[in-house]
Order: sequence, then C-alpha cells, then structure tokens
Amino acid sequence: MAAATGDGADTINSEQFVPASKPAPGSSLYVSQHDDKNERSEDDKDDDEAPEDAGNGTAVKKRKKKKKPKKKKTSVNETAKQSSPPRIPVASLFSPGQYPVGEEVEYRDENAFRTTNEEKRHLDRMNNDFLEEYRHGAEVHRQVRQWAQKNIKPGQSLTEIAEGIEDGVRALTGHQGLEEGDNLKGGMGFPTGLSLNHCAAHFTPNAGNKTILQKEDVVKVDFGVHINGRIVDSAFTMAFDPVYDNLLAAAKDATNAGVREAGIDVRMSDIGAAIQEAMESYEVELGGQSLPVKCIRNLNGHDIIQYSIHGMKSVPIVKGGDQTKMEEGETFAIETFGSTGRGYVRDDMETSHYAKKADAPNVPLRVSSARMLLSSISKNFGTLPFCRRYLDRLGHEKYLLGLNNLVSSGIVEAYPPLCDVKGSHTAQFEHTILLRPTVKEVISRGDDY
Repeated sequence: MAAATGDGADTINSEQFVPASKPAPGSSLYVSQHDDKNERSEDDKDDDEAPEDAGNGTAVKKRKKKKKPKKKKTSVNETAKQSSPPRIPVASLFSPGQYPVGEEVEYRDENAFRTTNEEKRHLDRMNNDFLEEYRHGAEVHRQVRQWAQKNIKPGQSLTEIAEGIEDGVRALTGHQGLEEGDNLKGGMGFPTGLSLNHCAAHFTPNAGNKTILQKEDVVKVDFGVHINGRIVDSAFTMAFDPVYDNLLAAAKDATNAGVREAGIDVRMSDIGAAIQEAMESYEVELGGQSLPVKCIRNLNGHDIIQYSIHGMKSVPIVKGGDQTKMEEGETFAIETFGSTGRGYVRDDMETSHYAKKADAPNVPLRVSSARMLLSSISKNFGTLPFCRRYLDRLGHEKYLLGLNNLVSSGIVEAYPPLCDVKGSHTAQFEHTILLRPTVKEVISRGDDY
C-alpha cells in the first residue's frame, strides 16, 4: 500500500549491507537453510582422530562403528502439493514451526556485531511467534502470487483477477472471513490492487466494474496477507508487451536498492537517494520517443504495525532531508513507483479502498446506517484495510451513505486511486522487511522477485 507525502532535499551516506552467505528462498516449498545448521552427524564422529597408545606411543587402530542412516529432515509435508488454483491451507503443507525463512541479510560496519552477539540472538529467539506468523503469511503470499503470475492474461476482467487472488489467500490462510471476527485471525491484509497504466495505486474494481485487461496494459498487482495482524505487503507489475520491460526493470531494481540500503540506524533520506539513483538510470522507448523513468515523488514506502498497514514512518523514494532512522524491531514495506509521466500523482476515479483509523474519534453518528456499518467494520476488519467488495461479500446493501458519513466524521480513512497524467505508464514493486536484532529478513522474497 502506497503512502502519499511531500518532497525533501539533502542526502547522507548510510549503512551498507552484504547478503548472507546462503541464498534466498527459492520455490514456495523452500526448506529453511538453518534446519541442520548446528547438527553434528554420526559420520563426523566416526572420523575423529584415533588416540595414541600411552605405552609405546603408537596409534591404536580404532574399531569402526556401524554407520547409522541419517534421518531425513524436512519441513515440507511431501505427501501434499499445492493445487491450482491454490486451495490447500499452507499450514497443512509444512510441519509446525517450519515455515520458510525469508532472505536473511547480515548487518555490517557498526552493526556487524549483531549477527553473533548473544544478547541479540536471545532477543531474536524471543520473537519466535512473531516470526512464525510473518513467515506463514509470506508463504501464502508467495504461493498465491506465483499462481497469479502464471494465470493473469489479457481478456480477463479485473474483478475475476481480484477475486481469484483473494479466494486463494482466504483458502491458504484457512480463514474465509465470513464469520464475525474470522478475518481478524488471518486473511486479506490489504485489498487486491489492480491499478492500470497511469494509475499507480489503490484501485480495485467495485461491484459492477466491467474493465477487461488489455494486451497493452501495465497492471500493478498489490495485495497484503496477514496472520494475527502481521501484514505481509508485497507487489509486482505485469506487462504483456516487451516495450515496457525497462519500466518494470526500473521499479524492480529501485525496490531492491531500497531493500539493500534499509537497516537499523539508516536514515530515510539515504534510502530515498539510493532508490532514486537506481530508478532514474532507466529510459523507456515508447512510440519512437525515449522517455526517462521518474520516481513518483509523492508516493512512499511505510512502516507496518500489527493490524495497521501504515504506521508513523514513511520511506521516501527520492532524495531528501528526512533524518528519521529505522530502528531495531521495526517492520517496513519498501515500495517504489516509476512513471513515464510527471512523476507525481493525484486522487482520481472512484474510491474503493478504506480503513478504520486506529485513533478514530468517538463522535455521535446521526445516520443509523453509519452506526450499523461501523459495528460491522470493527468486528470484521478492525483497522485492517478493506474495500467495497468485502462489504458486499458480508451481505451489506445500500451502505454508501453510511460509509461516506464515517469518512466525513473522521472515523474511516478513504484511499482513492492515485494517478499520474493520462497516457503515462507506471510500475511498482514492493517487499516487506523485518529488522530483526541479528539480521534483516526480506520476509516476502521469492524466486519470482
């Protein structure tokens, strides 16, 4: 989910990171590279040096022990494979506590001590439940999006695409969200955004929308998954004409630059500068014109807190003067947007995305439909983002008057689509990162992006 803010000015060099020695998780059935990290096999014990005879100093030949077959360890239930479309809960594909680990990146320079520091390692172990919830949600996101990438094609309606993704997320988390409170346990953490072309973010079809995906479209697919309010927010862009390859490459490269730069004690301004440098090194050839790819300067990444996709911090995607630092234990969505247009977005089109404010005021509501709707939103979504289709799915009818009253009363925030100039094209990529005490974990990393 994009955060819209203003511009900034200066840059400062920041902390650098190097990748961990082991690779990032590959497929959706990746097994944690750390499962056997501290084990010592029976074979290793057999290779120990034989002791010397105390009397004559000669080596005594050690009798060979019969080698015991090493038990095969796996976190994957090998008898179950994911279906297409995805409908098997991820919890039934993995043993308890064995969800795939994201890409781990070691800290360096003044934070290099964190990797081996016993106090930090203890703090990391204390976060086990937090990590398992995040890794569970991340695996759901990977499996659903990889299915979507193979199946989204021109000729499909945006409603069909969105519902296909959302049906997959609900099935894989094991929470359909139709019973009161069920969606608060797990499911959609952010409605499926399907923003086309000059629209950069926050568009999903409302009921009755008949938009069909065209071959010449550039579509941003942005959705969130949550387990117990731990939101994994990740996005990718698809295009079906190779003329847009450089635009997609620019956004992907810029997001990876932001992920590399991000870390404990790093200033936001430095992350923005790294993102802008990567993004604006690209050009796109369209209609015989060479167009520079620009960062959309008033869209940002953001921190994520439990049940709230937007915390209090923003991560700029252009250089500026924000001296705010990232801190240990925080979670961030690093997302970047590139555009062939002005590089600036405005509210446009019909609103579909909403969220109840965490600090919503306690004000009297004179519209009865608003009171009833607020009760339903609180019980089913809390402060998680939702869209109009989700209210339709719960059986609400003729709720727009009440919804608009909640927005005007400052209780619910509306997130209208954010668009650059018509005729331009935009691209987005996004990852969620955890700033653990010992390492940075790119929780949403997969073999696709």
